[in-house]
Amino acid sequence: MNTPTSGQYHVDENGFYGEFGGAFIPEMLHANVDQIRRQYLEIMREPDFISQFESLLRDYVGRPSPLYLATRLSEHYGADIYLKREDLNHTGAHKINNTIGQILLARRLGKTRIIAETGAGQHGVATATVCALMSMECVVYMGSVDIARQAPNVARMKLLGATVVAAESGSKTLKDATNEAIRDWINNADNTHYIIGSAIGPHPYPDMVTRFQSVISSEIQSQLLAKTGKKDPDMVLACVGGGSNAAGAFYHFLDTPSVSLVLAEAAGKGVHSGHSAATSILGTKGIIHGCRTLLMQTKDGQITEPYSISAGLDYPGIGPLHAHLITSGRAKVYPVTDDEALEAVKQLSSYEGIIPALESAHALAALAKMEIKHGSVIVVCLSGRGDKDLATYLEHFTT
Repeated sequence: MNTPTSGQYHVDENGFYGEFGGAFIPEMLHANVDQIRRQYLEIMREPDFISQFESLLRDYVGRPSPLYLATRLSEHYGADIYLKREDLNHTGAHKINNTIGQILLARRLGKTRIIAETGAGQHGVATATVCALMSMECVVYMGSVDIARQAPNVARMKLLGATVVAAESGSKTLKDATNEAIRDWINNADNTHYIIGSAIGPHPYPDMVTRFQSVISSEIQSQLLAKTGKKDPDMVLACVGGGSNAAGAFYHFLDTPSVSLVLAEAAGKGVHSGHSAATSILGTKGIIHGCRTLLMQTKDGQITEPYSISAGLDYPGIGPLHAHLITSGRAKVYPVTDDEALEAVKQLSSYEGIIPALESAHALAALAKMEIKHGSVIVVCLSGRGDKDLATYLEHFTT
């Protein structure tokens, strides 16, 4: 895998991006996490690992995913807007890139059981898929609220042989599913690998997930070069919750200041409505799920319950890489409300015949909020397809 290894925006030897990152974990997990930290880069550089990973991405996932010039959307905004079609991957999102990498790593670490957390269900489906492929036990934790609003993905996970466990604490969404997965990992540390789906968690997970997802930005460069004669766009735009799709789409452009990096986060019913997940605005520095980052919390450090119509963005924090990109000024963030995201769903569907996932729609909605230079080249990471959100669309759209 051709990925950069150092630079101002890459993880340092202690697992930090600037002041964010690290590994803040219970003693019971120290041996597991340290084993991964000591071996992940070595394993990922093995020729046999690279060959198997790239073969599965090509022949099983269907990569490279297309880079599509959205002509009507481009005309509307006066720019060349390309969609990186991660929605066309097997399982319907970018999540499969990481789960394939991690299950190959888990096998080399001698693990026999896989656990995962999921919000929108795409990571859960991708995890269940690779576990079926590799004949490994799979347990997926999912908030009961998300189980109800993402029923098709729950059905897929079960059909693939996974056990889906409902998280009933807190807001019963992604944060709480992650809490339950970590408890499971503590109790089954010897035989279990936790496939974290976002660019978050204790080091080395944010870096490991980002490296597996960096295939997105690598392909963007080669595809743009073939289409335009230039490998670098003017802007890369992606949605962010934990932020694995954004991390992967940004990776090969992190140290190229001429490429603007733009994030869209979930503002829910309004940034200051009390029903939001706009972490860059509402968040402060703190520790969540094993890393130091920006998160929504009270003055005494209690996590504030997030809200978004999008299950995959309904999280009170962001990955440490993104926290560093935001606070350093390298990336710009736009908060997007539920209503704005739904409008973006309708726009892409009617303009291009592509129904995006609610997560991806947040990125698309950010286009209307920014000043776009005429003729600029913009790549939007279309992280997932909208099949899983059809019930929500039916509820909100009238015929």
